Amino acid sequence: MYQPQLGLKASSDRRQIDDRLQYHPTVFEFFTAKSDFTNDGYQRLYDAIQYVQAAGVHHIVLHHPMKFGNYHAEVVAPEKYYPALYRFIEISTEQLLRLASDLDVQVLVHGGYSGPEVKQMVDLYPHVEDARQAVYHRLDRFASAGGDHIMFENSIAPVFAYGDPQQEAEILAHHYRLAFDVSHCFIYLHGDNLGLQHSLNRLKDNVVHYHLVDSYGKTHDSLPLGTGKINWQQVLPLLNQDATSIYEINLTDQLNCTEQLASHRYLTAVYNNLIEE
Repeated sequence: MYQPQLGLKASSDRRQIDDRLQYHPTVFEFFTAKSDFTNDGYQRLYDAIQYVQAAGVHHIVLHHPMKFGNYHAEVVAPEKYYPALYRFIEISTEQLLRLASDLDVQVLVHGGYSGPEVKQMVDLYPHVEDARQAVYHRLDRFASAGGDHIMFENSIAPVFAYGDPQQEAEILAHHYRLAFDVSHCFIYLHGDNLGLQHSLNRLKDNVVHYHLVDSYGKTHDSLPLGTGKINWQQVLPLLNQDATSIYEINLTDQLNCTEQLASHRYLTAVYNNLIEE
């Protein structure tokens, strides 16, 4: 069974990093931003990665920026209509992969996000399936460039979502290394725990990293584990034992990872109860 590991997230801000490192995490995920891709920002991120490695953390993931200006970093965005966004995603992914190669870390790219903007982008294609194929085409290029240093995370939007067997079969056919956000799948399935469990089981062998986060299954609420409606007693045995994970929880204070630590305590208790049964 998957044994919970302490996986924490932070920006490249040294104050956030020091807060997380005092708890000796096994996994550290950097949430990058547009500001990390200036010359100074890139050097700061490079130094921050080495700083975390020097603290003894061997599993590091670089989360591709979520936003560019007023938009999420949607890979479905057509270059013709969103040239600046398209170009930013290309350049930032290339820069992150360079870091990954130099420092032996992982890069996580979202296959999609959610909200009205992604619907507007998908509507620029003849059909949602055409939009999906455009996403796969782009991710295929990123996968070829990144090899074992890149993974792709599921969306709540229909262009790269887990939960639908047909779409999962398409994704598996591309042999991507997958990041599985448990809450995104749960929300996509409108709070269906059984559907979530089926998805976890179908994709298990291709998953290399999990975002563990609770939800009520209606909106992107990013709750601490045990405070939403996900059945973690059923989820835990379905996780790939060789994958890494972090607790991707909304924090009241970005300089204090209390909610992430509480989630780890909760999941560790679930694990201990399961192995005692």
